[in-house]
Amino acid sequence: MKEVYPVHERVRKISYIKSREEYEKLQQQFLADPPGWWAKMADEYVTFFKKWDRVEDFNFDIRKGPITVRYFEGAQLNVAYNCLDRHLEKRGDKAAIQWVGNEPNEERAITYRELHKEVCKFANVLKAHGIKKGDRVCIYMPMVPEAGVAMLACARIGAVHTVVFGGFSSEALSVRIRDSQAKILVVCDGTFRGAKAAPQKKDADTALKDCPSIEKAIVVKRVGDKLGKLDWTPGRDLWWHEEMAKVSDQCEPEWMDAEDPLFILYTSGSTGQPKGVLHTTAGYLLFTAYTHKLGFDVHEDDIWWCTADIGWVTGHSYTIYGPLCNGATSLMFEGVPNYPTYSRFWQIVEKYKVTQFYTAPTAIRAIAKEGDQWVEGIDLSSLRILGSVGEPLNPEAWHWYYSVIGRNQCPIVDTWWQTETGGFMILPLPGAIPIKPALATLPIMGVVPALMDDTTGEEVRELVGRGALCIKRAWPGFTRTIYGDHKKYQETYFEPFPGYYFTGDGALRDSDGYYRITGRIDDVINVSGHRMGTAEVEAALNSHEKVAESAVVGYPHEIKGQSIYAYVTLKTGVEKSDALRKELVALVRNIIGPIATPEKLQWADGLPKTRSGKIMRRILKKVAANDIGDLGDTSTLADPSVVEDLVRNRL
Repeated sequence: MKEVYPVHERVRKISYIKSREEYEKLQQQFLADPPGWWAKMADEYVTFFKKWDRVEDFNFDIRKGPITVRYFEGAQLNVAYNCLDRHLEKRGDKAAIQWVGNEPNEERAITYRELHKEVCKFANVLKAHGIKKGDRVCIYMPMVPEAGVAMLACARIGAVHTVVFGGFSSEALSVRIRDSQAKILVVCDGTFRGAKAAPQKKDADTALKDCPSIEKAIVVKRVGDKLGKLDWTPGRDLWWHEEMAKVSDQCEPEWMDAEDPLFILYTSGSTGQPKGVLHTTAGYLLFTAYTHKLGFDVHEDDIWWCTADIGWVTGHSYTIYGPLCNGATSLMFEGVPNYPTYSRFWQIVEKYKVTQFYTAPTAIRAIAKEGDQWVEGIDLSSLRILGSVGEPLNPEAWHWYYSVIGRNQCPIVDTWWQTETGGFMILPLPGAIPIKPALATLPIMGVVPALMDDTTGEEVRELVGRGALCIKRAWPGFTRTIYGDHKKYQETYFEPFPGYYFTGDGALRDSDGYYRITGRIDDVINVSGHRMGTAEVEAALNSHEKVAESAVVGYPHEIKGQSIYAYVTLKTGVEKSDALRKELVALVRNIIGPIATPEKLQWADGLPKTRSGKIMRRILKKVAANDIGDLGDTSTLADPSVVEDLVRNRL
């Protein structure tokens, strides 16, 4: 594997930004006049009904008063108008959403004109049931087109949507509805996950027992009679198709203020109680459109596919809002990567001639683990740019993705960002920035990162350094508050380093100014006074040819303070043995040094992951510390049975 992969000429020649020099020049333009830069971008990407009085106004320093972030104050616009109406003249017959169902023969191309009509109709359904500007609507659905329709319909009338991932438990749904005080729930009768149909309304019914704010539940028929008879609450439960048949397909968009709320999205409980991250209208829409177009070099005839579920911010920003604001065709996939076989992703790429493919390292590793035969004979020549989101791609997965899927000619845009940031923050612009595997590389223009020394609290001024990753100034896509708890917002993000947004992640910066994300700060282990990023130990373990995946945590040690406990998942068919365990421990020692030697290494057939693919480290820490009395809420895990296996086999 090379250290640096230069930009491919076939990508550079059509890209918007063609060199590092050009990128640096644009970043300098931004730094010279940030309000001027964002005003120019707003004119380019967004249509306003009324222009703004002031571009930006923010305070990141808690010592100077409450934290505030405001963009385009005085302006009025509508998100659905930007995503639909303004495209009708030139792109009315272009596919807005190319939907691909769970079964390979299920598909539906929805044009901008058709989507506009559906959105207007559902907006009228919401209005008919008393939903007004500012009311909250909860969406609990799989990846069906109606989910996107419901989001855009809320935006059209000024309702605030809160999407809850369709695979979450009834308890997780109930907590989020109670916090947001949603008045309407939009849900499916059931969902498909691979070969199985699973109930969804049934879970919603359980959740709604504790949710008095919900007045109506609007139900999309997806699985039909495959799950038997549905429980039905007359007066509350309504069929989507029946409601849609009663209304007009014309609905004027509400004029929204730039800082009116657009949505609340709860971050999963890997840090305890979920936080309702609130995004507003103008700044969020601008930032998603701007980062989507430049970050993946999206052109008019491209077919864009982000595999993320709309239950996560990635699905909000890069399946719905960013692509549709830009008038792109966005592929929306209901299924899973391994159904009917592990070829599914690549068959879809071939069939629809996907040009940009954006997925999570978890999916890449899961497919790579099964071998290359699932890619053989499939034409992936339409692909121009690959992307990754959710966690850093480890070098082995990076190389497989680059060589096997990208045929050594597609840049991998390894993006670092968060629910809170609204859109991409650090990434290699595909036509401009040479790539170093597993590094997030450089901030997109308009983003100013800083590394903070967490012992002194001062910024690391040297080019090469490491520290807590913070952002120095506001940008339009940043979350404005935690819904109902501005105090928690200030404490979490702005108290650790006054004057800076604290991301919670650690990072390294190299001599080229490239950033490498080393993992959550709370995933740093202190062994005998030495700080050790868990991501570094995991990278060493994952470099072994027999390892599929690993997770590393600290556990209490009477001499060292903390020591290293590693959980290792081997590739399919590899035998677990003491000899292999010793080999892996020696490998870490050789790659990082004796200080990083795992004291304990447990074989794990699976790791406890949330449904978005995040490893729930608090559970691993408890098992490692033998503190298994109360493992907390495991309902948001993709497979809760993994936890029992870990407890049973703990060392």
